[in-house]
Amino acid sequence: MISKILFIRRDNIGDLVCTTPAIHAVRQAYPQAKIGILVNSYNAEAIRNNPDIDEIYIYEKAKHVPEKNKFSVWFNNTKILMKIRKEKYDVAIACGSYSPRLARYTYLTGAKLKIGYLPKNVEKSFFYNMPLKEPQKPMHEVERVFTLLLPLGINEKPDKMRVYPSSYEIERVNELLKKERFFGVIETPQNDRKIAFHISSRKPENRWTTEKFISLARLILKNHNANIMLLWSPGSENNPYHPGDDEKAELISKAVPEIIPCRTVRLGELIAALSFADLVVCLDGGAMHIAAALGKPIVTIWGSTDPERWRPWGVKNVLIQGINKKADDVDVEPVYEAIVRFVKEITQ
Repeated sequence: MISKILFIRRDNIGDLVCTTPAIHAVRQAYPQAKIGILVNSYNAEAIRNNPDIDEIYIYEKAKHVPEKNKFSVWFNNTKILMKIRKEKYDVAIACGSYSPRLARYTYLTGAKLKIGYLPKNVEKSFFYNMPLKEPQKPMHEVERVFTLLLPLGINEKPDKMRVYPSSYEIERVNELLKKERFFGVIETPQNDRKIAFHISSRKPENRWTTEKFISLARLILKNHNANIMLLWSPGSENNPYHPGDDEKAELISKAVPEIIPCRTVRLGELIAALSFADLVVCLDGGAMHIAAALGKPIVTIWGSTDPERWRPWGVKNVLIQGINKKADDVDVEPVYEAIVRFVKEITQ
């Protein structure tokens, strides 16, 4: 009998959001089971308030907390693993492509059944007693994670992704947007459309220039009765540990005074801010997957990432990829045209 199931997701925000359909499917199939999840401090907010999860275990990656001593980080992570081992989970699921570190974490949970992917040419694993081969055919990350549920007898199609903004964060962002006169948060006029720009992406080849975001914002404001909220990864671009886009956001805000800057320091604030939008324009990254999990239509300016595996899941979306798999090769006009089509749909 399976009474305790643990998911392990060590990756970035988007990867974790892509795991939520599998978590929901397990909750539906095993309604009485305890479902836990091991995540890192960087992505944990993406699954806060998720009713499918009973317990969240949060460990730290040393690179995310450079101010801490590495020994202290390792010691605290060992305590987290010991807590998990005391729970005596029946199943541990290693979510994501094979990596030696992910396999070790799964093994150290002490779960009876340890499920995870193996590399193509490997037949057995010391760490997994229920290994699966990496899928050979192209699959979305949502589907790849879902395939790991086969040993649990779950074989249907994945449902939508899910994130749940907290009421506290919604109230805080609502007050900020009212203060900045982001029309439509209170008493939305019929023809007012709220468009969110998220201008950040982790990989350089997935980024769009400041000038193009400025041109796009001016086109929208000139031709449509819309409001634009500006979102970005907080911090300076010169921060070696957590580079952000504060400088880029400031340039856009000064060039387009009508745009509403919304600096979200915590991931929970970003989730709440995106929940206010009617349409999201973004680059490939965690914010895109959050927007999809919130059910928002999305226009994505795409770079080098594999779109078949990482495009928005389960929502209306337009993906515009650069000729040389660089986002900066995408012109403003096709992005604007895609926005116009969505605006017409929203208005009807």
